[in-house]
Amino acid sequence: MSEHTNKQFHADLETTRSLFLQMGGLVEAMVKEGMEALATGDLALVDKVREREREVNRLEVDIDERISMIIARNQPTAVDLRLLLSVSKMLTDMERCGDEAEKIAKMARRLHESNGQYEPVVELRHMANFVAAMIHDSLDAFARMDPIQAARVVRNDKEVDKEWKGSLRHIITYMIEDPRTISRSIDLIFIARALERIGDHAKNISERVIYMVHGDDVRHTGVKNTERMARGAAAPDDAPANQKDEDQA
Repeated sequence: MSEHTNKQFHADLETTRSLFLQMGGLVEAMVKEGMEALATGDLALVDKVREREREVNRLEVDIDERISMIIARNQPTAVDLRLLLSVSKMLTDMERCGDEAEKIAKMARRLHESNGQYEPVVELRHMANFVAAMIHDSLDAFARMDPIQAARVVRNDKEVDKEWKGSLRHIITYMIEDPRTISRSIDLIFIARALERIGDHAKNISERVIYMVHGDDVRHTGVKNTERMARGAAAPDDAPANQKDEDQA
């Protein structure tokens, strides 16, 4: 690879990284705006979320095309190829985060338009702030190639799962106690479920960061082994079976 070609290759890599970070910033904003629309009834935010979703979709297509072009033109070495393939998979997770954020905004609109006196039967803002922080931290880990921070995001997903289950129990209790809340409670269940899925996607992105840095596939290995491998230590051969039992304890 000539010096000129090499410079162009690294410039293309950096552009791809920057565009992905831009896409992630849009998605993080979408989650916050969707929940703000739910909390305040500001339905102009719903339209803003939908506009951002179109931009997220455009970026997904653009970045995917760039990755294909870079690979075809340059035949990158193992480390760079790992980065490109990881970003390609991260794109899917990030785009799905955007889809879930748009669902939240649509549910917010429906709740406020169907009931002018809408009051939430369960508080979901803490869960929303948590998953928005997970997106932010996964992007930060990606930008700094920091596997330790990425492992923290993987662990945080367990807290989101707990909040999802707690919210579900809370909402079901309200529905049983007051059948008049059933319709809006079901919408809130969909919102809580969307937040839980965003947490899952942020976790997936963070697992890819660890793969990018160390070349270790930490999916399905359990949180403790993910943290161990993020530090650069090898996981034991029987890690998946043993660690899942530990993590679920």
